Amino acid sequence: MGLSQRAGKLPTDSDLVDVPALLAAYEDRRPDPSVPEERVRFGTSGHRGSSLRGSFNRAHLEAIVEAVCRYRSAHRIQGPLFIGRDTHALSEPAYRTAVEVLVGHGVEVMVDADEGFTPTPAVSHAILCHNRSARARADGLVVTPSHNPPEDGGIKYNPPDGGPAGTEVTAWIEREANAILVSGLEGVKRVPWQRARRAPTVHRYDYLGTYVADLSDAVDLDGIRGAGLRIGVDPLGGSSLAYWEAIAERYRLELEVVNRRIDPTFSFVPLDWDGRIRMDCSSPYAMAGLVGLRERFDVAVANDPDADRHGVVTPAAGLLPPNHYLSVAVGHLFGLFGDARPWPGAGVGKTVVTTALLDRIAAAAGRRLLEVPVGFKWFVDGLLRGELGFGGEESAGASFLRRRGGAWSTDKDGLILALLAAEMTARWGRDPSELYRRLTGRLGEPVFRRLDAPATAAERAALARLGGDRVAGRELAGEPVAVVLTRASGNGQPIGGIKVVSASAWFAARPSGTEDVYKIYAESFLGPEHLERVVAEAQALVREALSSA
Repeated sequence: MGLSQRAGKLPTDSDLVDVPALLAAYEDRRPDPSVPEERVRFGTSGHRGSSLRGSFNRAHLEAIVEAVCRYRSAHRIQGPLFIGRDTHALSEPAYRTAVEVLVGHGVEVMVDADEGFTPTPAVSHAILCHNRSARARADGLVVTPSHNPPEDGGIKYNPPDGGPAGTEVTAWIEREANAILVSGLEGVKRVPWQRARRAPTVHRYDYLGTYVADLSDAVDLDGIRGAGLRIGVDPLGGSSLAYWEAIAERYRLELEVVNRRIDPTFSFVPLDWDGRIRMDCSSPYAMAGLVGLRERFDVAVANDPDADRHGVVTPAAGLLPPNHYLSVAVGHLFGLFGDARPWPGAGVGKTVVTTALLDRIAAAAGRRLLEVPVGFKWFVDGLLRGELGFGGEESAGASFLRRRGGAWSTDKDGLILALLAAEMTARWGRDPSELYRRLTGRLGEPVFRRLDAPATAAERAALARLGGDRVAGRELAGEPVAVVLTRASGNGQPIGGIKVVSASAWFAARPSGTEDVYKIYAESFLGPEHLERVVAEAQALVREALSSA
């Protein structure tokens, strides 16, 4: 899939979604559950789709939230449900539909005190804070398609552990929701919005104030203020805008929000690599605006619309690749530059497609490394129990413990990861790109590449079934294959593809859980030319597998 000539440039009117048509289709279009693309499908982070494609409409939301209510009843979850939404156009009507169904079931619903937007980590934080002391367990819903294009909508369920729901939970909700769709929404309990919003079971909760007031328990904000750092922030039109303004005011930081626009077309976000609008704070194309301002700040940061991802920009390096910043964050938290967080026995969590530099960092810090399949849900239990100090994904999503231990959020938190970049700059007098050079000078410098290519449903299924016998006895770019994985080494769960590892390199191939593409991830510690050999051999293996689809 080639790079668009318009990548990094602002969209034109023809690129913008027709918001009235999008909202009309949400209400009017009825999905056909006999069409696979129009059924409820939970990927690694909830159900996503577009009303214009018949994959995210009112019927989907009624069915999904009805299924969540039935799940709560079956598992005796009797506390309040915390609900948030981001700034996508479809998030508002989907949020209202969700509240209508929740009120229909008599669920105590915690909505934003000011009817504002709510980041994913603020919902996770709220669930954990409630469940630390209350008898009746709380859970949550976040209405967001994350960084997906403006025409998309999404919803994800967070059970009482505060993190993304696990596979068994999402499979249960998916089956129930599709059965409800097939039945024509029979049995769905719903109260119309104008009555629902005033129901006695709907309560206002200060997500922003609670989260921001607690932040100093996760990040050294006094140190950041004392260093007088100039911090730039681009919320990319998302739900973190009010949070960053409140953080700057409460902690008296020299922090400038460079973009305060909220617009459901996201017309101010530069086009991504494929010429589409995508609010991906790990993309150098979508982040072109903030990168262009980098010399004004000691460090600059951004979040995607629900603020579960982070992007970090430094004056010299521009946007740090996610793997670079995750490595620096772990090195900082676990003491490779100096003092470590006081987390005795806490390990490092990473997904199978995240840099192997983290393996070397964990070893240097004397910490256990836990490698899991793609999906932040695999880190939830470890963070909750304090067995993991950090969990992170190659896609720029991570979270870590409170400064003195204990879970902060069990979902990805782009706000604390962004603030951590300022903390380490203040603490060590070097920005994250300079600290990365220190790390790689000691542990080796990897080069990483990810490729996406179109794939049919049959091809994706064939890739997911790919077995280790395909590469048994082979070499990887001139080195003996050390291990072939179809299950993650950390928890034995299927990775939905294959990972091939040698002494100095690795690649993984897996189908996307939400798009009609497959992905190849590859990394080498022997330089760019060696990486290209690894990529070529990975592509050949995938072509061989797909030819039998």
